[in-house]
Amino acid sequence: MKAWTHFVISLIVGVFLTSGFAHAGLLDSFAGQSGKIDIAGGTAHIPVMTEAAKRIMTANPGIRINIEGGGTGVGVQKAGEGLVDIGNTGRALSEDEIAKYGLVSFAFAVDGVTVVVNPANAVADLSAAQVQDIFAGKISNWKEVGGADAAITLYSRDEASGTREVFWGKMLKKGAIADSANIVASNGAMKVAVSQDAGAIGYMSIGFVDASVKAPTLEGIEPSQDNAKSGTYKVARKLYMNTKGQPQGLVKLFIDYVTSSECTDIIAKAGYIPLQ
Repeated sequence: MKAWTHFVISLIVGVFLTSGFAHAGLLDSFAGQSGKIDIAGGTAHIPVMTEAAKRIMTANPGIRINIEGGGTGVGVQKAGEGLVDIGNTGRALSEDEIAKYGLVSFAFAVDGVTVVVNPANAVADLSAAQVQDIFAGKISNWKEVGGADAAITLYSRDEASGTREVFWGKMLKKGAIADSANIVASNGAMKVAVSQDAGAIGYMSIGFVDASVKAPTLEGIEPSQDNAKSGTYKVARKLYMNTKGQPQGLVKLFIDYVTSSECTDIIAKAGYIPLQ
């Protein structure tokens, strides 16, 4: 399985033609348009961006949309420096980022961030204090939290990751993450790492969770998107598209499309809660 980081998707029009025309409405606004949109940043966004781009380009062969991951920090930097048209972030921009780059944000979904372990791990529930102690290195064996007598392997994300920032701020309360943590580059890479390591613990977007990893309950609360939207599950964030200044032309059309009711099915299919 390939990790999403630095995975560039250039969708080539010419297949599934009939599926593209099943989605009318705002898609009509792209008729007769041509040009290119470059997108980079948060990896949680990629499934939504990919499907939206596929629909647009299938119906409009003169449009090309390139999508790259890299994480939230990459999205901020590349959009801010004019290297891409849209920079995706898994968190709200800081005041410093807005002031430095003149970025404008457009939220389109709610996403929770959850602890994940290997499916073979018997631990089904963790407290917030236990998670904090595990990531700080104070708890280093699964038997200390009701699991097997086996060493805990930590996995984390780099500091440019929006997923990391939400997890660190809301789950870990800005506490320490042990230097021994293995750093992975994306939600996809985290899923692969945890699925292949029986002693692993990491964290990822709830939208990426599938049968290859296990998401324990937190204080008895299921880490589901519905619970994130209702506020029952607290470790949640919005997903944003960001542009340098107000978007124009094709870029505005793309943002209007993704944030419209016409894309709620794409967002829900990706495992997120649409804001519409």
